[in-house]
Amino acid sequence: MNEPRLLTLDDYRRAARARLSKMAYDYYRSGADGQTTLRANRRAFRQWEIWPRVLVDVSSLELATTVLGTPVALPVLVAPTAYQRLAHPDGELAAARGTHRAGSLFVLSMLATSTLEDVAAASDGPRWFQLYVHKDRGLTRSLVERAQAAGYSALVLTVDTPLLGRRLADERNGFQLPAGLRMENLRDAQAAANLEGSALAGYAAARHDPTLSWKDVDWLSSLSGLPVVLKGILRADDAARAVSAGAAGIVVSNHGARQLDGAPASLSALPGVVEAVAGRCEVLLDGGIRWGTDVFKALALGARAVLLGRPILWGLAVAGDSGVQHVLDLVREELTRAMALSGCPTLASITPDLVRRDNKRT
Repeated sequence: MNEPRLLTLDDYRRAARARLSKMAYDYYRSGADGQTTLRANRRAFRQWEIWPRVLVDVSSLELATTVLGTPVALPVLVAPTAYQRLAHPDGELAAARGTHRAGSLFVLSMLATSTLEDVAAASDGPRWFQLYVHKDRGLTRSLVERAQAAGYSALVLTVDTPLLGRRLADERNGFQLPAGLRMENLRDAQAAANLEGSALAGYAAARHDPTLSWKDVDWLSSLSGLPVVLKGILRADDAARAVSAGAAGIVVSNHGARQLDGAPASLSALPGVVEAVAGRCEVLLDGGIRWGTDVFKALALGARAVLLGRPILWGLAVAGDSGVQHVLDLVREELTRAMALSGCPTLASITPDLVRRDNKRT
């Protein structure tokens, strides 16, 4: 019997669930505590309606853009997600290849199960490196130097993780990396895999620097000269301060709803951040995106581009690099259709007047 066609990102989620272990699926899927924010991320998109223009020539549509000056074929990037070899034997290598073939940009997690050098060798596509600042600042410096040497063109500093949010599924499953997998960029940290409960939580508690503050943004920039993007900002005042601190970009993000349960949906925070930044740095968004129309709404509200996280993992689990490429291609097709049906031949024509909020929609 042939498998159903994979026509949506949720089709990929269902197909991936059948392939992944319970521990891996729960790790990828779950949010923090009661998962209120996880549900809010999706609900926020449903609360915005698209009010299309008509009688506009949409015979030619242009989805290409740039992020921090790097050309991409569509305004959809790949978010950093940890432990991708839980989904597929080639893990981050396959994800980077599929991303490049789709014409997008790959952001590698510091907690990858492939070295940043191996990922660079696997794909010629544009790539950024995401990191947390460690108590051992020498280790952080070393990671930055390695990323620069390997051709990563920006650093993505996650700023919402002084400690790790509680993911109950990981606690109940006793999450740890299976034998043979490890955090390849942090090979000295493998003792964390022996901790009870969530190994990632134990690692974060032992290694992440809770003293991280605004002054460290300048310090991080000084290590390489690479542009620094701050990921995990939700407040307008923090966004304004990020610009003053020298951030080249901001990712409006609640960490996939995996940190503070009860935090706002990323999309709900986006307009305030865009207003506070006032064009002084690029604003990106992640969290809850499952359709091309979601991308359209985020762009209308001021995002330069969005980042996909979980759907990329579903594509990776189902079909490796081809699955990643197909997930991005599906979103491209959906965004193309939304632009055509809304009278928007270019990304620049996706303006705020095209969306209106209706809080009654759930």
